[in-house]
Amino acid sequence: MIKLLYITNNINGPGGLERVLSIKASYLAEHFDYEVHILTLNQKEVNPFYEFNSKIQYHNIYVSGNPINYLRKYTKGLNTMVKKINPTVISVCDDGLKGFFVPLIIKKPCPMIYERHVSKNIENQRGKQSWLNKLSSNIKFGLMNLGGKHYDNFIVLTKGNLNEWKFKKLKVIPNPLSFYPEKQSLQTNKKVLAVGKQSFQKGYDRLLKSWKQVVKKHPNWTLDIYGKYSENEGLEKLADDLDILDSVHFYPPVKNIGEKYQEASIYTMSSRYEGFGMVLTEAMAYGVPCVSYDCPYGPSDIISDGEDGILVENHDIDKFAEAVIYLIQNEKIRIEMGKKSREAIKQYLPEKIAMQWDTLFKGLINSSSL
Repeated sequence: MIKLLYITNNINGPGGLERVLSIKASYLAEHFDYEVHILTLNQKEVNPFYEFNSKIQYHNIYVSGNPINYLRKYTKGLNTMVKKINPTVISVCDDGLKGFFVPLIIKKPCPMIYERHVSKNIENQRGKQSWLNKLSSNIKFGLMNLGGKHYDNFIVLTKGNLNEWKFKKLKVIPNPLSFYPEKQSLQTNKKVLAVGKQSFQKGYDRLLKSWKQVVKKHPNWTLDIYGKYSENEGLEKLADDLDILDSVHFYPPVKNIGEKYQEASIYTMSSRYEGFGMVLTEAMAYGVPCVSYDCPYGPSDIISDGEDGILVENHDIDKFAEAVIYLIQNEKIRIEMGKKSREAIKQYLPEKIAMQWDTLFKGLINSSSL
């Protein structure tokens, strides 16, 4: 039996990384008979937002103090836990800098894989960077390149992400579907949906600006946004300033998000950049056509423009509004796109993605035993 250890920060949150880990770790434990362990950091209790298979075993290490004490405790905790678990293969799911140096910290006791769940664009938090921020990012990326080369494989989510790294053993394995429901959207509700935390990355400010144009022509349609609230984004104030507050609804994250996809007729993704864009695959699984910015990276891997959704040049707010209006006004095209999207998205079914991971893990294990 393969003993697989995932090293990550937290599994209790509602984020994309947590959702993906819950799907693939559970599938490997249930259907491929892996002994799966998950090691978290400073997680007081195991209370996942998403459902994990009951066979999975959990571990945690606690670290604190100044950077030197933090690193010392982290190093000691990692080595103690890895020695105790004695894994056959390790996969690190940590988008922070420390994740790149885990092979050096634990002296690489077995084949190790790094999973990168975000684009380098995440360093660009608020548009144009100052020279100091650029310097900091360059130093950080240099350290990432230094640490990342010690992994046996470096996994990214999209073809575009391949261009961000120069490692020899780069490979694309996309995120699996969260669900593939029997029922799909009936396309009868006049609802447009967006899902994701309120942040600069998700671009809800420009979605609201596009929505002002949409609702001017179609005042009986509404926009529902589900995601963690951020006062700093000032989205409710922006909606009020744009005089669209009556047609826009903000909601916190919900576990039954599938119901919200099923109730929607159009999905919108206004992100400035993405690691993958799992919300697109989720919406498409429900037969909901998507309008998305062609941002780096993910949407162009998932959507075939004009076939099962619409890709809009990044930052073009007017074109984004036009695309939403086009789908509202052309119900037959909208329904047909929804049918095609539901079929196209089958390539991301969990069993197909899990098989790619199983092949990778077993290949590395066999190579290391030669």
